[in-house]
Amino acid sequence: MIVIACIDNNRGLMFNNRRQSRDRVVTQKIVDMANGQLWMNHYSYNMFEKMGHKKINIDDAFLNEAAEGDYCFIENCHLKQFDKYIEKIILFKWNRLYPADLYFDIELSDWTLSQSQEFTGSSHELITMEVYER
Repeated sequence: MIVIACIDNNRGLMFNNRRQSRDRVVTQKIVDMANGQLWMNHYSYNMFEKMGHKKINIDDAFLNEAAEGDYCFIENCHLKQFDKYIEKIILFKWNRLYPADLYFDIELSDWTLSQSQEFTGSSHELITMEVYER
């Protein structure tokens, strides 16, 4: 599976059961990257729902369902138990510090940064997309 997540400078994902931030440009990039075929849970789907994409797979156990090559957007999930199934990680970094109580739990020291791109989002002046591969 290919994991996609949005994190802050401390690898934070969420605070008090809410996403730290959201950005329309990032959301569109995620859908485009996955060619509209994307796995996520019901919580995350509310961010994508209004975009009208019909090829989004919604399942609260999506990390158990996704196969090799499937794109999975995570916000409120622990990944460590799925580490051996992850073939690529795509991180969108907010380049800010936000309060967080749920963190991205995959250690990236065993991964290779293969791509890094900075762009301007709709809510953030600078967002960095990083792609990690084994």
